[in-house]
Amino acid sequence: MFGLSPKLPVQRDPSTGFALTKTYEEMIKQNLKNLVLTSPGERMMDINFGVGIRDFLFEPNIQEVYEEIDDRIRTQVTTYMPFVEVRRIKFFSGEDISIRGQIRGRVDAHPNKLHLAIEYFILPLGVLNALAVSVDLV
Repeated sequence: MFGLSPKLPVQRDPSTGFALTKTYEEMIKQNLKNLVLTSPGERMMDINFGVGIRDFLFEPNIQEVYEEIDDRIRTQVTTYMPFVEVRRIKFFSGEDISIRGQIRGRVDAHPNKLHLAIEYFILPLGVLNALAVSVDLV
């Protein structure tokens, strides 16, 4: 079976050796998640790569911080994934996560967790998709 890239985190697969992403949608979703979770300076040879969501560890849980995170995500996606258009970024705390009208689960209102959903459009494929990210900030 063919694959486009290794699935992260790396997993063993008895038939191919390692689990692989099989579709462009799956690969783009994985790359977007890596972009959000990577801190600037963490990636070798490109110190500007990454949103650095964990850099907000001691920031207050307020709208201004959400706006800064939103801006970072949009800027990074425009720079590193220009074939993706971010449609909406929604932050959650203590409520149901709803992405594209589908309930994805309930979020606990823990003050040390950040939950967000990114709705994005893959331009070359004409596909609307969403990524939910939960980050433990401690």
